[in-house]
Amino acid sequence: MNTPFPRRRLAGTALATGAAAILLAGCTAAGPSASEAPAVELPFGPTTPAASGPVDSVTWMLPSEPATFDFDIDSGAAENTVFANVCERLMAVQPDLTTVPHLAESAEWVDDTHVVFTIRDGVTFHDGSPMTAADVLWSMQRHAADGADESDEYANVVSMEQTGEREITVTMAQRDAIFIQAMAGNGGMVLNPRVVEAQGDAFGSPGTPDACTGPYTLGEWKPGSSLTIERAADYWDDSREVLAGEVVFRWADQSAVVNALTAGEADGSYLDSPASAIPLQQVSDVSLAQGPSTNAWVLLATERGPLADERIRQALSLAIDRSGITTAAFGGLAQPWKTPIGQGAWGYETEAFQAAYDELEGAPASPGDADLERAKALVAEAGAPDEPILVASDGGSVRNVVSNALVAAAKQIGLDAEIVTVPSAQYGDFYSDEAVRGQADLFSDEYYISKNDPVGFYKNGASTATVNFVGFSDPDYDALVKEAFAATDDAERAELAIELQRRWVEATPWISIAQSPSTVALRAELTGVPASAAYLYYPWAADLGTTEG
Repeated sequence: MNTPFPRRRLAGTALATGAAAILLAGCTAAGPSASEAPAVELPFGPTTPAASGPVDSVTWMLPSEPATFDFDIDSGAAENTVFANVCERLMAVQPDLTTVPHLAESAEWVDDTHVVFTIRDGVTFHDGSPMTAADVLWSMQRHAADGADESDEYANVVSMEQTGEREITVTMAQRDAIFIQAMAGNGGMVLNPRVVEAQGDAFGSPGTPDACTGPYTLGEWKPGSSLTIERAADYWDDSREVLAGEVVFRWADQSAVVNALTAGEADGSYLDSPASAIPLQQVSDVSLAQGPSTNAWVLLATERGPLADERIRQALSLAIDRSGITTAAFGGLAQPWKTPIGQGAWGYETEAFQAAYDELEGAPASPGDADLERAKALVAEAGAPDEPILVASDGGSVRNVVSNALVAAAKQIGLDAEIVTVPSAQYGDFYSDEAVRGQADLFSDEYYISKNDPVGFYKNGASTATVNFVGFSDPDYDALVKEAFAATDDAERAELAIELQRRWVEATPWISIAQSPSTVALRAELTGVPASAAYLYYPWAADLGTTEG
C-alpha cells in the first residue's frame, strides 16, 4: 500500500553496534549526506553478513501484538514483520529495496494500458494445493475491492481477467509506472481462496490457518502472549534454503524490548525507535545494524484552520530545529531531513535525487538568523492566527520532543503554539476521523511507503489525496502526478518526481523532520537478516542463522 495509515507506522528505525562499526555485506546503499551524517558512526547497508549455519528456534520481539492477518482489513509493522515470512506476492522486495518477479515469473507492459503477469508454475499453498492463475485473479480482485486496505494500489485499474492458463491481464485507465512495483507489497499478496472462504469472517484471527505459499506457516497464536511461525514442510521453492526452524514472536513496548535483548531473553528485533539502540550499544552480546528505508518523521497539517495559509506552514518549517530533535529524540541516530520520505525511496536515478535534495531550501537542519528572519516576515505577511496553534502528542518520548520543538519554533517567530495530549489508543485515528483531527492543527508520525519510488509518495499532495488534510490544491501539481505515474522511463519519471518534491517542500503540506533508517538488533551469534526496511515484505527469517556453521 502506498498511503500508510496509522496502523502502518513503521516499527524500525535506528541502530548501532555493540562492537566496533563494521562494514556490512552489500554496503552499497547511499547513506546520509556528509553534512547530515549521524553523530555516531554506525554500520549501514541493506543486509547483515550472511549466516553460516541454521538455527532451530529464535525469539523475536515486536512493538505490538498483531491485530489481524487479513491484510485487506488492516496491516501494520507487527503484522508485516510476521507475515513477510508466511505470505508471498507477485513481485518480491529485495534487501536493497529493489523488486523482482516472484509468484509472477514475469510482468510486462504490452501496450500503454495493458500489463500482463505470467504466473509461475509449480507453486503450492501450505495446504498442498497448486496455485493457479484463477487464485491470483481472485486475490487481486479481493485487494482491489472498495474499502480494502490495498485498494489504492488498484486506483488506475479498469479491469482484470485471466487471459491464459498462467496469464493475468490488467487493463489500466492510463499507464501506471509503479503498479508492477506495487505488486511486491500487500496488494500483490496471493491467497488461497478456498482457505479464506472456509474461514469466513474469522479469517486472519487467532486459531485460523494461513492461506499462503511462503517459506513459513502460521503456528500457534496465543492472544496476549506469543505467536509462532514454523518452517514450511514442503515449501515449493527448492532453490531457497530456509535457515531458522521456527520464530516465536513476543511483543512489548520498546523499554521492555531493550530489557529482553539485554537480558538474553530475546534473540532479535527490528527496533521501534533509534533511541532504543543507545543502551544496546553497551551490551556485548547484542549486535546492531542499520539500513535504508523510506521512513521519515513528519508533522502532518490538518484541516482545522490556522495552517491553511502555506506561509504559516513555511515559517514553522524554517524555524524548527531538526538537528535538536534528532539529538534529543533519537540520540543522533536519525538525520535531519528536508522531505517526507527517506533515501530508501530513491530506487533509481539516485544521483539526480541526491543533487535535487541538496538544493532544496525551506527545511534547514538548524535554523540560522536568516531563516528565522524569513520566517518572521512570512508570519507578518500572513498575519498570526487568532488562536494558538495546537500540536498533538500521545505522551511518547519522540512525539513529546517533536511537539516541544514546534512550540519553541513558533515562539521564536511570533506565533503561539500549545501541545494537546491525545491518548495513544486514539492517536491513530487522526488519519481516519475528522473529529479527532479537529483537536489539533498538527500531529506527528513516522511515515513510509512500500515502494522505492518517490512518485509513490508525492501522489499524497494531489488535491484528491485522502491524507491531504490541509487542502493543498494546485492543478499543475495534480497534472504532474498523473504525468509521473505514466512515465515508465526512469530518467523522465525522476525529473517529474523531483519537480513534485520541489513543489511539495515549497508548499509544505506537511513539515518534514527526520529520516529514520531501519534498525535491527540481534544476539551476537546470529546474522543474515536484512538491515533495511525490506523486512516488512521480505522473508527475513529464512536468512536468519548462526555466525558460525
